[in-house]
Amino acid sequence: MNSTSSATSAVSDQGFTREQFEEHIASRKQPSWLLALRRRAMDACESLPLPNSQMEEWRRTPLRMLRLQGFAPLAPRPETVPQVPSVLEPLLSPGGRLLTLDGRKVAGSLSEKWVDRGVVFDCLEDSALGPQADLVRDSLFSILDWNYDRFAALHTAFWTGGAFCYIPRGVRVDEPLFLLSALGSGQADLGHLLVVLDEGAEATLVSETASVESGGTGLYCGGIELILKPGARLRFVNLQNWNDAVWHFAHQKAVLQQGAYLEWTLGALGGMLAKVNQHLILDGEQAEAVVNGVMFTENRRHLAYHTLQHHKKPFTRSDLLYKGALQDRSHLVWRGMIRVDEGAIKTDGYQRNDNLILSDRARTDCIPGLEILADDVRCTHGATAGRVDDEEIFYAQTRGLTKREAARMIVTGFFQQVFDRITIDSAREALAEVIGRKVREYR
Repeated sequence: MNSTSSATSAVSDQGFTREQFEEHIASRKQPSWLLALRRRAMDACESLPLPNSQMEEWRRTPLRMLRLQGFAPLAPRPETVPQVPSVLEPLLSPGGRLLTLDGRKVAGSLSEKWVDRGVVFDCLEDSALGPQADLVRDSLFSILDWNYDRFAALHTAFWTGGAFCYIPRGVRVDEPLFLLSALGSGQADLGHLLVVLDEGAEATLVSETASVESGGTGLYCGGIELILKPGARLRFVNLQNWNDAVWHFAHQKAVLQQGAYLEWTLGALGGMLAKVNQHLILDGEQAEAVVNGVMFTENRRHLAYHTLQHHKKPFTRSDLLYKGALQDRSHLVWRGMIRVDEGAIKTDGYQRNDNLILSDRARTDCIPGLEILADDVRCTHGATAGRVDDEEIFYAQTRGLTKREAARMIVTGFFQQVFDRITIDSAREALAEVIGRKVREYR
């Protein structure tokens, strides 16, 4: 048997087969350029191996229990819109709202005043066929490496629905836009989020994931592209809050052109296993990015986040702070890299990862790195991991707190540094509340 047929057989064993792909694309109307991209991605999916422990990037992230054939790549359209729990929406007064279920749009709205100013916040797949078709064609998968690995290719071939956010030149949207992505039991969400801010535009976008059922299994294999033109400013919140039976794989990438500013807040609070690549590309002078990461693991959950701050042009700045707390037998992996290209002088790059261990069975791996090819730069990195001091717990108990209350107070204080960097009040309050509920008695 030749190598190609072996690869195809492996894909069939893992689900998302060529037959399912042909059914997938036959069921929807789409432009020829998108169909061609899907077919290239499906070819790559058949040739790329499923990630395994022999690959450095996956050495600490086991996939032994993953069975792709257990999930439906093409979910039926729901007859009714389900009630989806959200921790962020009650704290927001959004100017636009979009609800997707299993990657497909089921509800959406956008304030008339933003429609009149040319703002788009709607289903990505519909936008590829509508008045924004040329913009979507020029932007979609323009920065994301669709053949990076098997999951990236799988996403590109099978993505459905998704969301498209476009802010025209010079428009300042002073109300948050809210995207809620829900996942049903046994279903797959391969939705793609494409955000384009034109020159001088400004917006706040809040994205949250949630499981429809507390114990239902699910697969998320998604992608995010953030494209900021010169002088654009974006505050982006990405809250991953699945139940503990969801597999989560994502490739996320932002490109900042000259003078652009991005504040990216990431919350990783759920899922059975999550593996995310978050890449920042500073591709214009004076571009600046601030990244806030809040991670909490419990039970036997596994979270792995790989970050890249890539400085391609001079006079750029990036500031990344990830904090994680672990309890029970959970495992947290963070691997970060600051890369400075030749000629990118006056780069200012910073990355830090701190972890608080709440159980003697929890494990964390934190691996910072630098790759500097330019002179006259300032780049700093660091990582820490440590247990809660028993004396702190005892001291709090002598002041009338229970052991659980003491642990909750210490964990909240640990995260306060990153909370203080979040400029969106609703996101800061929601993250603190959810983490506070998750903390159990320290042991």
